[in-house]
Amino acid sequence: MLTLLRRGLLVLLAALPLIANANAAPNAQQVVQQTVDNLLSDLKANRPAYRADPKQLYAALDRILGPVVDSEGIAKGVMTVKYSRQATPEQIKRFETVFKNSLMQFYGNALLEYDNQDIRVLPSTGKQDPERSSVNMEIRDSKGTVYPVQYTMVNQSGTWRLRNVIINGINIGKLFRDQFADSMQKNGNDLEKTIAGWDQVVAHAKDAAKGNPDEGGAQ
Repeated sequence: MLTLLRRGLLVLLAALPLIANANAAPNAQQVVQQTVDNLLSDLKANRPAYRADPKQLYAALDRILGPVVDSEGIAKGVMTVKYSRQATPEQIKRFETVFKNSLMQFYGNALLEYDNQDIRVLPSTGKQDPERSSVNMEIRDSKGTVYPVQYTMVNQSGTWRLRNVIINGINIGKLFRDQFADSMQKNGNDLEKTIAGWDQVVAHAKDAAKGNPDEGGAQ
């Protein structure tokens, strides 16, 4: 009987790491992989409806991407300390909401152009920072051209969330920061006008992204 108990305890101890791993929170690479899989599966099933009514796509993106995007951190990074010092808490919160909605439209419009390209999330390499991580992905188009994508992920209370994206060398966070600063200058440093017109700024971001790649650091 004691021998059986010892063997049972050994089996249990040997299995504990596997049980812990199964119940552990997903790492940054796994969060990106799961999100991409969910997003593409949803897009494949609902593409005709999304093309007919993009608002349905934006709602789906908010449902799928919302929990894994640090919209508050991104919005504050776009506004920068220079301009956030001028803003009231209500203005910062309102810009976060406007920014999040415009971000869903930005990615939604890009997704509507997605045509079954090969998308591959690359495995993690080297020692990973427990608080901040970069996840790399490759998109291969029908002509075989590979476009690298890099996600900057931050760990917030055990949950990995997206902070920035660099697409084919174009730093989206820096692109939005530059556009916010430009919009503030054009509006005479009027924060209200800049927040109210931000959706139009993002509407032109796709065209701006076609310019020269900027390989500046992530947020």
